[in-house]
Amino acid sequence: MTSDTATGTAVGGDGPAPTPRPGPWIQTWDPEDETFWATTGERIARRNLFFSVLSEHVGFSVWTLWSVLVLFMGPEYGLTPADKFLLTSVVTLVGAVARVPYTFAVAVFGGRNWTIVSAGLLLVPTLAAFAVMRPGTSFATFLWIGLLAGIGGGNFASSMTNINAFFPMRHKGWALGLNAGGGNIGVPVIQLVALAIIGAGGGPRLLLGIYIPLIVVVAVLAALFMDNLASVKNDTGAARDAVREGHTWIMSFLYVGTFGSFIGYSFAFGQVLTTQFGRTPLQAAYLTFIGPLLGSLVRPLGGRLADRYGGARITLWTYVAMAAATAVLIVAGQLRSFALFTVTFVVLFALTGLGNGSTYKMIPGIFQARALAAGLTGEAAVRYGRRLSGASMGLIGAVGALGGVGINLAFRQSFLSSGTGTGAFAAFLAFYAVCLVVTWAVYLRRPAAPVAAGAATEEKQQLSHARV
Repeated sequence: MTSDTATGTAVGGDGPAPTPRPGPWIQTWDPEDETFWATTGERIARRNLFFSVLSEHVGFSVWTLWSVLVLFMGPEYGLTPADKFLLTSVVTLVGAVARVPYTFAVAVFGGRNWTIVSAGLLLVPTLAAFAVMRPGTSFATFLWIGLLAGIGGGNFASSMTNINAFFPMRHKGWALGLNAGGGNIGVPVIQLVALAIIGAGGGPRLLLGIYIPLIVVVAVLAALFMDNLASVKNDTGAARDAVREGHTWIMSFLYVGTFGSFIGYSFAFGQVLTTQFGRTPLQAAYLTFIGPLLGSLVRPLGGRLADRYGGARITLWTYVAMAAATAVLIVAGQLRSFALFTVTFVVLFALTGLGNGSTYKMIPGIFQARALAAGLTGEAAVRYGRRLSGASMGLIGAVGALGGVGINLAFRQSFLSSGTGTGAFAAFLAFYAVCLVVTWAVYLRRPAAPVAAGAATEEKQQLSHARV
């Protein structure tokens, strides 16, 4: 039984449908059923994915709005480089914290309904920035408006939680990577729009004026074309279990290194070029969009490679490459080689995107492996994995985004102490080294030899993690 229009009737499956709820709800959803997926599910899932990407894209643009606005803020605004790094740190922090409630909002309101609401909320920081963006505004006011812009970071968590429920396990890496990558592209897009405006002699209010009607359009499209899944429910028990599960915190740590790096560098790249290398805002704007663009485009590739070779393997080698690129950045900074520094920074951006896709693919795979190791099979294992992965995604996304706060604060301190970003990059290099060791030790290292039946079970579990 199917319904593409999602008017409250069941879609697929033979089990009892959940209690009807008002609005355009799909009552029954079973993407693991290959017949249902081929005949009905894939079409609906892809449609929701497309409009989810649009909403998340604009959310990322609003979240990273201040990474662009600070380039417009010349000496007449009275802000030091340290002030600007603090401002972007505050924006990143709020975006990270907002991801926790946004994750649970999908089950409370429905994926479609919450997409409409979360898109509409983006009008608040955009209109507020439009009102205060002028010389003479106090730094404290800019900080408060920056706090509002942080809500754009929450859209990622609700979008990922929603799309995770639409797709079967065998397609999650691709779907989540595409959803996240399409959202991440909001970062370079707003930087490209800013570049065009700066080049044309326009000001920051013109940039804000472009995004205000775009936000309205995205909310309307979500209302017209997206669906709610009645089967997605908040499970407080699952949330508690996810918090107690060590893999939730390990993946949070690894996600700090991938997504935290991506969003932190997205906020900081332009400021590093203007502060360390003396580039003008226009010169910086010509370059800052390239890294986030590549990092966003390769994120689905990271998910696809993880689907094929295992997320742990892709994540490990990504961290190896990120550490190598960071070492080159330290050398380039000491040599004052702008060309080497810029090219390597762009490569590092691309690597963060690759790691974003592979780490997020690991999350459902890890909990599926945990279910199998506990002796669950078939639908019971799928339900267990989906339950814990859905509960953990918001927390992992929130903690991971805190890495962006750390990166901007590290740059702030490094520039205050030495006038360059070298100290910050040295800290990042050490962190990536720890991340690659953790990835290998937890998900790829094989036990030496099982000495008992329990050890044999542990070996089976750990070997299965190599494919997550």
